[in-house]
Amino acid sequence: MSVVGKKFPSVLVNAMDEMGDTFQMDVLKHAIENKKKIVLFWYPKDFTFVCPTEIHAFQEASAEFAKRNTLVIGASCDTAEVHFAWLNTPKDNGGIEGVKFPLIADSTRRLAEELDILDFDPYDEDSTGDNVTYRATYLIDEEGTVFHESINHMPVGRNVQEYLRLVDAYTHVQTHGEVCPANWEEGKDAMKANLTSTAEYLSRN
Repeated sequence: MSVVGKKFPSVLVNAMDEMGDTFQMDVLKHAIENKKKIVLFWYPKDFTFVCPTEIHAFQEASAEFAKRNTLVIGASCDTAEVHFAWLNTPKDNGGIEGVKFPLIADSTRRLAEELDILDFDPYDEDSTGDNVTYRATYLIDEEGTVFHESINHMPVGRNVQEYLRLVDAYTHVQTHGEVCPANWEEGKDAMKANLTSTAEYLSRN
């Protein structure tokens, strides 16, 4: 079930910070209390293959997200202890050493089940997944409302620049009360939400 346009589920989960300390986080409250947007990206497993490339890509873009008042949070169903081991594994050995943003350790799968992003259904006898999450991504605004969600299958890595573009677009909507057309990027024309403005935009593009 889609959560776009709804409040992100309020579920308390374990997370690990850059110092290796485990703490509890409610993503909804984290957005509201910090008055920040959040990009929350789920990945299937620690110590795997596509996952570290995405985690490092989000780390490299973290300063750009920060400029946009946006926090980056990673998440999987691994335990905090496994996160800690991976955080202490060098990048050239397939690890994620140097990652600074929090990593949710949803080992109970409470939040993943709430979001319905697990690859295994215990009530389906034909289900053959590992009971881990797909590559699900949620963009959450300062009031805890989800304004974007997407899910990739395991083999397909994400384009981090697209999430920066989506944050820019949503911020433009919030700030200017305009809507953003296809392929909109910061600095390009947006539109008023009416037929006249749409026609004018199409005539110029």
